[in-house]
Amino acid sequence: MNTSEIKELTPKELSARIAGHRQEIFHFRLQQQAGQLEKPHLLRIARREIARLQTFIKQKAQ
Repeated sequence: MNTSEIKELTPKELSARIAGHRQEIFHFRLQQQAGQLEKPHLLRIARREIARLQTFIKQKAQ
């Protein structure tokens, strides 16, 4: 998701996207525990996306 697309979202939509990424991380960790995670880099990407979205939420709050 581009920065310009993120800027257009409301804080409520941003929070929903964060929840979705947290759900993905949960499933990735379950797969990792079972030894079935084929693309471990997706964990890092999801964490970074959460951080990016949280940054925009704080910017909009100011």
